[in-house]
Amino acid sequence: MTISAQQIVKLIENELSTVTDSRVVAHIRGLIVSPEMVLRNWDYGKPDLKYPCWSVLKHEKSNTGIAYSEFGFGPTYPWGLVSLFGTVNEKSMGMDCGWFPSFVEAYLDSTASTELPIWQVFKRDNGDSNPEVAITAESDWDSTWEIVYEYRKIDKNAVYNCHHNVNYRKSKI
Repeated sequence: MTISAQQIVKLIENELSTVTDSRVVAHIRGLIVSPEMVLRNWDYGKPDLKYPCWSVLKHEKSNTGIAYSEFGFGPTYPWGLVSLFGTVNEKSMGMDCGWFPSFVEAYLDSTASTELPIWQVFKRDNGDSNPEVAITAESDWDSTWEIVYEYRKIDKNAVYNCHHNVNYRKSKI
């Protein structure tokens, strides 16, 4: 591998410095682990092909984590959501939809982020090219989704979704 554990720590710290929500930063810091290199299966090539990945965040409750790899989906999407060991997908890099250009984007798409009350209902009128608009205050994941489902039942003329409104500098690919 061409990147070191210390360089990965610096990448994460640089990204965390752009996050404006202290709850998110504190939660991430509680889940970060010292980078540890693990060989993970690459399911899109020859049988038994493995690539080095650095485990950088572990969420034991959901048996998931975040890994960094320059191989596979990297370097464009080097941050991936992965299963921790002891699962059916043990040591797999997983699917392309679980890899992101930034660490923060991977975290915000992870199960770990659902523990924070950062979720809001967003609305967009059908056929509207304008961005979605937050229509509720922040709340927990489950309650926010309950509200989304209720809105979807009573208003078929709009699209309702659950999103965070966390500000951070997004990666440019």
